[in-house]
Amino acid sequence: MTQNSQENILVIGPAWVGDMVMAQSLFMCLKQEYPGCRIAVLAPDWTRPLLDRMPEVEKGLSLELGHGDLGLGNRRALGKSLRGEQFTRAIILPNSFKSALIPFHAGIVNRVAWRGEWRNILLSDCRRLDKNAYPLMVQRFAALAFPASDHPPAAIPEPKLHTDRVSVEKALRSFDLDGKNRILAICPGAEFGEAKQWPAAHFATACSKKIDEGWKVWIFGSKKDTEVAEEVIRLLSPEHRLSCVSLTGMTSLAQAIDLLSVADAVISNDSGLMHIAAALDKPVVALYGSTSPDFTPPLNSKSKLLFTDIDCRPCFKRECPLGHKKCLTELEPVLAIRAIDELTVSNSSH
Repeated sequence: MTQNSQENILVIGPAWVGDMVMAQSLFMCLKQEYPGCRIAVLAPDWTRPLLDRMPEVEKGLSLELGHGDLGLGNRRALGKSLRGEQFTRAIILPNSFKSALIPFHAGIVNRVAWRGEWRNILLSDCRRLDKNAYPLMVQRFAALAFPASDHPPAAIPEPKLHTDRVSVEKALRSFDLDGKNRILAICPGAEFGEAKQWPAAHFATACSKKIDEGWKVWIFGSKKDTEVAEEVIRLLSPEHRLSCVSLTGMTSLAQAIDLLSVADAVISNDSGLMHIAAALDKPVVALYGSTSPDFTPPLNSKSKLLFTDIDCRPCFKRECPLGHKKCLTELEPVLAIRAIDELTVSNSSH
């Protein structure tokens, strides 16, 4: 047995869906660098359905502290409780001071992370980030699997979430879905804010076109997205509504992953669901308003990124500071329809 194969690695995971999906590229790189290593991920409980679908991860450990909760005493206690796990290496993905405390208190000798928020003393391998050399978040994550370098890894594997037939069929039965027609999944919400949300009328136009071609439409999102999903449905003709179902606020994250795996194409705002769809190797039309794909694009070769080139974007605001949302309204539905057609034709030819 080589030294590498004995590595027992703790990763302090991110707190956002899309970021956790991208973290899978790091887990894949760790398996390359340390064949036979064991990987545990400490993250909020809600991430478990994602981790369960990443074969590289041996186990998920629950981080019960609230987002933004410093909880010094709790972090010390949790760190000390992990000493028996005998981790040989810790990789810390969040940039906060508090995220580095648990590996420190766990007595893990190798503690690797990018420099951030006064935490140098908590790290054994503290790296200075050149944002120009590492423009993508996935590059910053994956680089931590390897020795420090001025350049990101040359080849970074794309996230690949695994689903199993039994779970998928159970999810289909739960919502009385059959998946026999071609399925267009749409994700019209965005946790970040309305400046990321393509107009409901544009979604409705794209849905109508695909329904006319015999597709069914499934709408995904959280409870917060129920209102926009209902608006999309309201804008459809009564006949088209028969081919559209809203699953917003109804599915667990696990069920959403399993049902998205059945889709033939996905139209999504820049959101966690967009990253999940990409990691399921789906043709994804990714819509960008106030944000940019330059930092966290969907990581698969079947994606088309749509955005306007108006001067005021990307502004990265939650609400349009100018009040016109032209970055989204001027992103015409025909562009998304054309992108789906191109992606699904090339996909079916493979």
